[in-house]
Amino acid sequence: MTPVRVGIIGGGIVGPVAAILLKQQGYDPVIFERNDTRSEAGIGLGIQRNGLLVLQRIPGLVESLAGHTLDYFHFYSTLAEDSGVLGQLDGPKRRREQTGVGTIGIRRSVLQLALISAAERAGVEIRWGHHLNTLEQTEDGVTLSFANGARETVSFVVGCDGLHSDTRKALFGEERADYTGLTQTGGFAPMPEQYRGTSTAISVFGDGLPVDETTMSWAVTAREPEAKETWRAMDDAAAEDFKRASPVAQWDHGAGELVRNGVNVTKYGLYDRPELPTWHKGRVVLIGDAAHPTSPHLGQGANQAFEDAGALADLLAAHAPAAEPTTTAALEAAFQELEAARIPRTTFLVKRAREQGETRVVHGVPACVERNEFYRKLLADEALMRQWFAA
Repeated sequence: MTPVRVGIIGGGIVGPVAAILLKQQGYDPVIFERNDTRSEAGIGLGIQRNGLLVLQRIPGLVESLAGHTLDYFHFYSTLAEDSGVLGQLDGPKRRREQTGVGTIGIRRSVLQLALISAAERAGVEIRWGHHLNTLEQTEDGVTLSFANGARETVSFVVGCDGLHSDTRKALFGEERADYTGLTQTGGFAPMPEQYRGTSTAISVFGDGLPVDETTMSWAVTAREPEAKETWRAMDDAAAEDFKRASPVAQWDHGAGELVRNGVNVTKYGLYDRPELPTWHKGRVVLIGDAAHPTSPHLGQGANQAFEDAGALADLLAAHAPAAEPTTTAALEAAFQELEAARIPRTTFLVKRAREQGETRVVHGVPACVERNEFYRKLLADEALMRQWFAA
């Protein structure tokens, strides 16, 4: 029997994972990516335990990742009236020691290369330069039309194409992407001496995330006018202006050193989209940021996308096995069960991430002291931490 053809829209972080998991079940997935080649965009990602558990389903992948173990998270305040350590967490270390799975930091571009390479080794076809224009559904398939004139008919479609999802637009029409009022500017820098030889991520109401033995990625969140999300690095002059003018460049605890020494500096706005009551229509389903875009302040964007991919693969195995004719009714049963399981969790975490961003970027001494007290209390109570982050 000819394998069931599946269209995966988006070859960033989650698309290759979804494709590999479906390939393992006997489907014939093909990835359609709008870019002409893999991207060097983005800074660092923290792949947490929930994300790594999904990636472990791909043989040999996690062991091959050129990332850095993150065992500790340290939180600092640089406010002159209330400076010092707010809290130190060793939860990732304890979970790694207890279960063998913890947290790693990795460059986004390195992770994408590893995932693309794993997909190719698994026999997944990747078509670069395919920007989705429209999709037309029939009783037994979906015809995809692309900006380059190509057309392809598949059995069903998984939209993994991020915040500016063309799949989402094709299903539900144009939507406004609402600017949150916050930007992030980030890059890479040599690891400050005080953190070398450690497995520590720092948060100085900016972030420092080790991505290898000698390098940290960093990001500064600020409340300022809108900056479009192009994911392109600043030119050298703009990067130098930022490093010279940013107050963070003078902070201690290593934060200022990271900013002053930053390279590949990128600036982008943070956006929200309306919450979707459903992620699918007929034979097409959305996962990851296409379904539930999130700000980065919990570090759960990629991890929740991986959870989506794992859950979708499991539900398709139960409702629409690759060896059987794939009916719309079977697909919708899988998609509806996916939504029932995933929408409550992702909605909670999207809201928490937004709250984290708003909480961190406050102005004035009283507001900053109040924020610091909130974090001291939160970081000292593991049960409260689990409740707050739904971990």
